Amino acid sequence: MGLHFRWTSEDEPGVTWRRRFERAWPSYRAWFLREGNDARPDLDTCRARLADSMPEMVPLWERLCDEAGADDEAARMLSLYRPTPFMSGCTQAVVGGSAPALVRNYDYHPHRCEATFARTTWAGTTVVASLDCLWGVLDGINEHGLTVALSFGGTPEVGDGFGIPLILRYVLETCTDVAEACAVLRRVPSHMTYSVSVVDAAGDYALVYLRPGAETEVVHQAVSANHQHRIEWSAYASSTRSVEREERARAALAEASDVDELVAAFLEPPLFATEYARWFGTLYTVAYRPGERSVEVVWPGAAVPQTVDDFRERELEVPYPVDDARGVG
Repeated sequence: MGLHFRWTSEDEPGVTWRRRFERAWPSYRAWFLREGNDARPDLDTCRARLADSMPEMVPLWERLCDEAGADDEAARMLSLYRPTPFMSGCTQAVVGGSAPALVRNYDYHPHRCEATFARTTWAGTTVVASLDCLWGVLDGINEHGLTVALSFGGTPEVGDGFGIPLILRYVLETCTDVAEACAVLRRVPSHMTYSVSVVDAAGDYALVYLRPGAETEVVHQAVSANHQHRIEWSAYASSTRSVEREERARAALAEASDVDELVAAFLEPPLFATEYARWFGTLYTVAYRPGERSVEVVWPGAAVPQTVDDFRERELEVPYPVDDARGVG
């Protein structure tokens, strides 16, 4: 079984995005309605909250809704306001200073991954990002070198706010450095607990702790796994080896003489996970270099380098040992 990765360049959302929507929407619709239609906000509420929290994104959201056929359910899902709960793994480490970098593993189930890295200028800023929820961001970099990545924060609580992939899209579309990104992350509410790594071309970095109904916390920390200050969901932390991964990432960061050595450590256990059928396998390792505005996606035995300025469309089949194929969402 393989996951088909795509690298696409899309100046505006059009045929390429619409085809991706048509392919993924049945699974996303099932996910969106998993708790019942009444559990999700109505369209007027979604529009109002998006306009209040991320007004710059409204024209793009409306364009995507049109591309999706003006479907009410699709428009509500694409707003990512109070979406169906979701969580993943992920470990990340940031190198600051004169040659900044962000290295991270994205851990999840292969059939819940869109497997698309897209270069877009949808809202006026060039962004290269790993997509989620059709326009959201798991990790990415913009034309200014600002780089962001998410990791699940380790609690199952759900509250009022937006899905983190859309918040990260908003950061990359509107911010140029860490200070601006942190200001946005403090202001826009997240509906679940996440840790967001942020690094810019000047080498500044931060780790931002988001949780519903609580004040956002910004810490000067280079490493994160799937807990914040302490373990709050012991069963999850134990099953995903969150503490072990964080400790290994911290050691790897101290030991590595360059980014390539750090990437090599992320391709080995315990950072590289293989429990795919249990929804905890590493789907890709990625290294962002903000100063170079580059991104390299890596697997054992394969790598795809790209830059914001020289981005080339391509495809790659990556095998994973999983049998229960069920599609994204």
